[in-house]
Amino acid sequence: MKSIANGLTIMRMLLAFTLAFIKPFSTAFLIIYLICGLSDVFDGYIARKTGTASKLGDNLDSVSDLIMYVVLIIVLYPVINPTIQIIVWIVVIILIRAVSVIVVFLKYKTFEILHTYGNKMSGFMLFMFPLLFAFVRSNVPIYIVCVTASISAIEELLIHLSSDKLQISKKTIFSK
Repeated sequence: MKSIANGLTIMRMLLAFTLAFIKPFSTAFLIIYLICGLSDVFDGYIARKTGTASKLGDNLDSVSDLIMYVVLIIVLYPVINPTIQIIVWIVVIILIRAVSVIVVFLKYKTFEILHTYGNKMSGFMLFMFPLLFAFVRSNVPIYIVCVTASISAIEELLIHLSSDKLQISKKTIFSK
């Protein structure tokens, strides 16, 4: 049973790579994209329900999300054609995330991205972006994603900076 959840995550990685070779916003692109999103939801659910959640699965999920984001940036950038302000905003978000990963590594000698409510909301909004942009060709979906991602990135960094120990299960900066 343990390999089912991890198998879904690995399948998502492979499908994310295939998006690089498919026309953005085409029917095939949107179908594969939706399969990736559903597998992201179900791999964690299956792991928790079967009692097979693991550090490996957690890390595979984070790497899979990262692969998906990188592929989407590469594929969608020419179509979206963002302003320089949006590009700078995205770079700042990436830098905050990178600093958070570095802080975790230096403090705890491990790789960990928290599954806070903010990160889940940010991931959901990022997932919804291509679907929204396919129908609403404006900067509004980009702003929504960037605001959400900024808040969650700052929150996670603050959690790591203010904690004496790694708090993987911490859902928000306001929880104990």
